[in-house]
Amino acid sequence: MAGKAAAPGTAVLLVTANVGSLFDDPENLQKNWLREFYQVVHTHKPHFMALHCQEFGGKNYEASMSHVDKFVKELLSSDAMKEYNRARVYLDENFKSQEHFTALGSFYFLHESLKNIYQFDFKAKKYKKVTGKEIYSDTLESTPMLEKEKFPQDYFPECKWSRKGFVRTRWCVADCAFDLVNIHLFHDASNLVAWETSPSVYSGIRHKALGYVLDRIIDQRFEKVSYFVFGDFNFRLDSKSVVETLCTKATMQTVRAADTNEVVKLIFRESDNDRKVMLQLEKKLFHYFNQEVFRDNNGTALLEFDKELSVFKDRLYELDISFPPSYPYSEDSGQGRQYMNTRCPAWCDRVLMSPSARELILKSESEEKVVTYDHIGPNVCMGDHKPVFLAFRIAPGAGKPHAHVHKCCVVQ
Repeated sequence: MAGKAAAPGTAVLLVTANVGSLFDDPENLQKNWLREFYQVVHTHKPHFMALHCQEFGGKNYEASMSHVDKFVKELLSSDAMKEYNRARVYLDENFKSQEHFTALGSFYFLHESLKNIYQFDFKAKKYKKVTGKEIYSDTLESTPMLEKEKFPQDYFPECKWSRKGFVRTRWCVADCAFDLVNIHLFHDASNLVAWETSPSVYSGIRHKALGYVLDRIIDQRFEKVSYFVFGDFNFRLDSKSVVETLCTKATMQTVRAADTNEVVKLIFRESDNDRKVMLQLEKKLFHYFNQEVFRDNNGTALLEFDKELSVFKDRLYELDISFPPSYPYSEDSGQGRQYMNTRCPAWCDRVLMSPSARELILKSESEEKVVTYDHIGPNVCMGDHKPVFLAFRIAPGAGKPHAHVHKCCVVQ
């Protein structure tokens, strides 16, 4: 009996991964991480693959540079990737510049079977054919093949610089043009502050920053195309609602600092059952007595508290989430499924898309399940974030109505 023919269209794999932990413990974590990543590549066999990394190089980039080089070299030359004969790597290594450094790393791999692939030059405003493997680093601002921005300083909580921003590239694959945006949004600095209001002050800052990015990528400077935005959005569950739900039958004790009277700890105890402690909340402690609630049925019961994307419901689409919260996992290499008791687990890492991109991926005529949205390494320590991926196929001819506009196939 003949083997089954491959599904039609161009297979695409988009992966987002906050990899900061990998550079704190490279010996143990990088090997695991790469093995699991290669497994996903092997399973989905993409023609075009994008890997968006945040916190690339870890907390101390200068100290990690040798590990960075090794990681990049491994990705570009491993046996698992040998059929990807063209690549583009963009690493923000400008760690000495507070106002520019984002610690973002964007990797793009093209399978040898993929013909006619072009990348957009934002300066020349035209597409260029992609050949060979190239690495760009240090000051990405001078690279015409991408747009990179750090958020304006007044967007940052307390106006303190941190490594948050975005990098955008534009591609044309099989006559289909789309933008790929690597993004890192602001985190929750304090669990106690996040708990105070609903939605939290941090949620408001993230909304403002994401709105800024969306406005930038659809402004008047360039032709509008479909876009995928994937990275560490730092979206959190609505803390107030989660705590009230998890601790419905609990009484709350407030602990204040003796000198300032500031709240430093909240303790929720069961009303009966020997007043057992259910939850302890501090600035950087979220210790709930039963972690299984975040893992049971992939944490589905908590999705109702995942509300941050609702503000953008007309501008951004996401496939249904069927994997557990992607952060914060234990960084102990022997603890693949355990969450850290530092934050309430949440779906920080996401792959989002414009309405037109949604049409692109759901147009496949095949009855097989050709779209997969999932996380990588469910049982293996991948650092404090589990990478998240979207695998799909661009159906033959999906981008054809627009082919004459961007002339992907004629510009050299």
